[in-house]
Amino acid sequence: MGNGIAHVSAMHQLNVTLVDLSEKQLVTAQQTIERNLQRQQKKGKITQAAALTTLDSISYSTDLDASVREADIIIEAVTEKEKVKQSVYERICQHLSSSAILASNTSSISITWLASLTKHPERVIGMHFFNPVPVMKLVEIVRGFETSQETYEAIHRLAVQLGKTPVEVKDYPGFVSNRVLMPMINEAIYCVMEGVASIEDIDTVMKLGMAHPMGPLTLADFIGLDTCLSIMEVLHNGFGDTKYRPCPLLKKMVTAGQLGRKSGRGFYTYD
Repeated sequence: MGNGIAHVSAMHQLNVTLVDLSEKQLVTAQQTIERNLQRQQKKGKITQAAALTTLDSISYSTDLDASVREADIIIEAVTEKEKVKQSVYERICQHLSSSAILASNTSSISITWLASLTKHPERVIGMHFFNPVPVMKLVEIVRGFETSQETYEAIHRLAVQLGKTPVEVKDYPGFVSNRVLMPMINEAIYCVMEGVASIEDIDTVMKLGMAHPMGPLTLADFIGLDTCLSIMEVLHNGFGDTKYRPCPLLKKMVTAGQLGRKSGRGFYTYD
């Protein structure tokens, strides 16, 4: 998600610093961005000159502190773990400029809670992109309890500048997208666990019967089963309703390291 956000931002005339923990991760991110730009060129969506300009607009750094000090907008896209986000926010806040906006790409964690970790909750907002970022047009803009109108308007303008369609969402667990999507994926996993149908047939039902572009189990592998589990846990804890209880099979697969595409094995096996 991080490299996708950097890609789209740079493609729309913004100077971007992509920050990660290691040089290896940054090299991988740069290679991914280059491949995606080449794909866009082949499809005739951008020119070679535009691709080169985009690459020149992105710098890469492992120095979070220095990068934050120089930024007008920080878009956080770390893993969906509250403890990880908390540590990142505490560090960011030590170096945030007096006017910078802190936006989170979280897909389910409370923006109000994230804002409470900072000294300026009015400048914290949700900016939830969808994967793959260069392709998907939607951005959920999530207001925290204290998010200011000025912050909302700035992020709304940014989303439009990036060629996205912004949708305003209130700060509830899972927002809209994952509050609707993840229980469907979770129920599909229950169907696998209970032997209702095969993995392939469950996906086929949703593709051909409901006109979904990909089946829920293929989509779960694409998202990452660990991410699906994290979101279901946020929903379950946030609402306290058993209808959001993560499927035991999902928990077992994550414990076993079968996380989907990124691990090479989930509901399907990947080369």
